[in-house]
Amino acid sequence: MNLDLRTMMVMIAVLSFLFSILLAVASLHARGVQGLRHWALASFCISLGSSIALPNLHAGQGWPVVAGAALLAAGSTTQLAGIQAFKGEACHIRWMIAVVVAVGFFSYWFSLVHINIQFRAIANSLVFGAINFTCARALLIRLPTPERTAHWLTGASFAVLSLIYASRAIAIYSAPPGTYTLFSPMLINPVMFLAGSVIQLFLTFGFILMVNYRMASQLENLATTDALTGAWNRRSLELELQRMLARSQRRQEPMSVVMLDVDHFKLINDSHGHRAGDEVLRQLTARARLEIRRDDYLARYGGEEFCLLLPGTTELDAHQLAERLRRIQAEQTVDWRGTPINSSISIGIASSEHTGLNGDALLEAADAALYRAKQTGRNRAETFSQFRISPA
Repeated sequence: MNLDLRTMMVMIAVLSFLFSILLAVASLHARGVQGLRHWALASFCISLGSSIALPNLHAGQGWPVVAGAALLAAGSTTQLAGIQAFKGEACHIRWMIAVVVAVGFFSYWFSLVHINIQFRAIANSLVFGAINFTCARALLIRLPTPERTAHWLTGASFAVLSLIYASRAIAIYSAPPGTYTLFSPMLINPVMFLAGSVIQLFLTFGFILMVNYRMASQLENLATTDALTGAWNRRSLELELQRMLARSQRRQEPMSVVMLDVDHFKLINDSHGHRAGDEVLRQLTARARLEIRRDDYLARYGGEEFCLLLPGTTELDAHQLAERLRRIQAEQTVDWRGTPINSSISIGIASSEHTGLNGDALLEAADAALYRAKQTGRNRAETFSQFRISPA
């Protein structure tokens, strides 16, 4: 079966143009995801570059070929910039410009000055192969399973395209001097253009899949975390509590719950403003994260109250942690617009050693101990086992 190169160039141009529209529209609805606009611009450059080079495909010479090759290089490097932006990395603009200039120079030199289509094709194939290899390396990384699928699909597509460019350079180099053109009876030419149009499809949908997983992760994060402090919210706390209780039951180990509350928080808001109060809560969360273990769970229970779930922890160990947190909060100040704000916390501690592995009982006991700490002077840590609370 004969594969017409002009038809495949038209396919690449049309597909890339449609993808640029798709990605541009997607960027309007996924404002929190970086890289979409880069890929929209990249697809447009690839479409425009293919369109400019198409009328001169047979001759393979002239300024349109130079411009087309430079635009294709701009498209490929902008795809890499999109990957870097998606990952939150800095985009190396100078490196991108250098690659585009190199492709433009090779195309200009071997098309207009020292005309040699064979050398031009080898040089550009090596450059494009290197760009796609760099894109593949940026994506073929260790990630959690859902995200890894999308990253590896896109990265594998870049890797295949890189191998095709490298194979093309080797095949052209092996051909007799002066015999190569785009219409030479070499299998690598139609394979490259056909693979280019098909892989462009995989690349775009792979990136869209990456964006989809990122947005799903962000939505899940919004549903499970507190927007102000970044701690887990009360809903996720209740779900995690049941999971930890089941694990403690299986392992026959104790579990403790710690409730924290900022003392006189209303006074902080009234004296310094609500934004100052917000900063106190944020810094309290950051300090607590530094002190707890990886398996411990910190959630904002409501208002200025926080809850810690401590699996495999006795009441004594939980009390030691609570005292450490209490001292740190009392000793450190929050610098709010040049004004130091001092605050303290009251803490209530309950352990399954005294309540059993029951979630409601643990939370109620820790809350009762917290109430006791506030009643007896604040800036202190009380354990539920230190006193008896009669039922209401």
